[in-house]
Formats: sequence, structure tokens, C-alpha cells
Amino acid sequence: MSTPAIPTLKAAMARAAEVRPKAGGFPYLAEALRQAGVTRCAMTVPSNAMLYLTEAGPVAVQGEPLLTGMTDVPPFDRAALIAALRADQAGETAFPEFVRGCWRAGVVRYDVNLAARTCTYYGAGEESYVETYPEVIL
Repeated sequence: MSTPAIPTLKAAMARAAEVRPKAGGFPYLAEALRQAGVTRCAMTVPSNAMLYLTEAGPVAVQGEPLLTGMTDVPPFDRAALIAALRADQAGETAFPEFVRGCWRAGVVRYDVNLAARTCTYYGAGEESYVETYPEVIL
């Protein structure tokens, strides 16, 4: 069964790529996704797998896994996470480097609530850090 979810998600990502600045670009991506009917994005960091919940249906996107086999999970490090976030927001890292920075900071998953404009980052022990992002006009 084919739904319009994947083409709609791809179009939103392409639109975001056209309008987002190098620094501070995430809110533009988030707004393009929200306008396309995406309500939530959930990332499982070690597997580098993203789940997009859209009005047209859920879409899974599998990136290159960060690891294979068994490994210890780094402890949750709020300061390291904030440093990774600020580097990404400043345009100093690309998405793959950001995901690796999250992992090094002990983040095992994060959730983006597009209606509330929040990103919540979780450690293995359910430690969390919530960050809001600004509203933008596309």
C-alpha cells in the first residue's frame, strides 16, 4: 500500500533545504515539516533511525547506524549535549556530526514536537533535557 506520506515528506525536506540558513536552520526545517502535516519526529540515536508521524501516515528513515554489536551507553551529559546543540545551531556541524555528538552526550533518543516547538533529549535512565526552538515564517 502506497500513501502520499513519503512524497510529502520529501517535498517538505526539499523546501526546507531551499530556505534554511546555514546557522540556525533547524526551525526552518521544523516549520516546513509542520506545514506538510508532520506532527512529531522521533530519533533513536544509536541506530540513527528517525520516525516521522505525519497526517498521511508514519514514515521511517534509516540512516547509517552509529554502532553495531554491543557497547556501553555513555552517561547522560547535559553540558555536552548543549555544546553539541549550540555547535549545530551555529552551523558548525552537519546532521551526522550532531547525531554523533548526541550519542557522546549519552542521548539514546530524542523527540521533536512540532506543534509545541520542543525537542526533548533522553538518556538511558530517562534523564532528559528539553529545548524550545523559535517560530519562523517560511
